[in-house]
Amino acid sequence: MKPLQKNFNLLTYLYERKEIVEDTLNKSIPRGNPTFIYDSIRYSLSAGGKRIRPILCLASCELAGGTMEMALPTACALEMIHTMSLIHDDLPAMDNDSYRRGKPTNHIIYGEDLAILAGDALLAYAFEFIATQTKNVSPELIVKVIAQVAHSVTTSGLVGGQIIDLSSEGKSDTTLETLNFIHIHKTGALLEAAVLSGALLAGAKEKDMNRFLRYAQNIGLAFQIIDDVLDIISTEEKLGKSIGKDLKTQKATYPSFWGVEESIKQAELLVDEAKEEILYFDTKAIPLIAIADFIVNRNN
Repeated sequence: MKPLQKNFNLLTYLYERKEIVEDTLNKSIPRGNPTFIYDSIRYSLSAGGKRIRPILCLASCELAGGTMEMALPTACALEMIHTMSLIHDDLPAMDNDSYRRGKPTNHIIYGEDLAILAGDALLAYAFEFIATQTKNVSPELIVKVIAQVAHSVTTSGLVGGQIIDLSSEGKSDTTLETLNFIHIHKTGALLEAAVLSGALLAGAKEKDMNRFLRYAQNIGLAFQIIDDVLDIISTEEKLGKSIGKDLKTQKATYPSFWGVEESIKQAELLVDEAKEEILYFDTKAIPLIAIADFIVNRNN
């Protein structure tokens, strides 16, 4: 593995792009009546977070020869969808969480009815935002991106992973294969969509798309493995969400199969494989290589 350029500062890179994403998200949701539904939407959308999905979308677009401006609407749409999934995931009928991104969850503040509707609205706004705000990209590519992002939320993506996750809760016979299925779909699908949609917007060739795909698949699984580890070794204050719930609800996790140390090693191997896939792009790949390292070395 080639060393990163010494003058590349990942923290600055992430901060600058996060600020751009935050500013665009803040302007993306209209204000109107009844005010409480818009308040509910903004409460979760503006609650912070790493914004790793939109940043991956921007980075892959730039790597494939596009611009941040081309990818920004899709990047923000991905964060809207991710926020929707968190709102719905936290509901009593799902994971029943009361704490997210350092604040009470949406349904705790606004009630379950508004939380469901806020999530529904965010999903619709996401696709409207891609369709109406994407500039300097052909209509054909925009349609491909919408299809890619939509697929990541279907029963072949996020929803499919959540279904198996819920049905596996409390079962002692969950296999590693099932656990991989859950997280390839529930966590990995949207991360995959972020990387692939950015590359699509830039008009990446098929052989390059395959490299982006393998990169995304590897970091997606590594991301979840580290999430499982942090649920054990971190604190609620650092993570900004409830911890130890997997153990309480008897959910299968990677540490429950491998232990903490081996889980970290497996995540590192996946990240190494991800980085190998994009070395082909030489120094242009530096941001995505650094983001892969960040995913496995993060503490929240």
